[in-house]
Amino acid sequence: MHKKKMIAPIVITAVIVLYYIGFACVCVFLDGIPLLAKIFGGVIPFLLAWVCIYVLVERIKEIRSGEEDDLSKY
Repeated sequence: MHKKKMIAPIVITAVIVLYYIGFACVCVFLDGIPLLAKIFGGVIPFLLAWVCIYVLVERIKEIRSGEEDDLSKY
């Protein structure tokens, strides 16, 4: 039952992470961009991808624990 609720967050996270990694690769390997821009263009998307994966792990923990809706706390 819980597996159906995990499909959407996993798919969305995978798409966003692939986008960030692709963007970082383009920034790093594109010629004509200053070194500082390559560093920021490569590091920041990887950090954002890591944050997306962390949030996905937290969401999966919430789903498995039965805490379906955060609004139920309030």
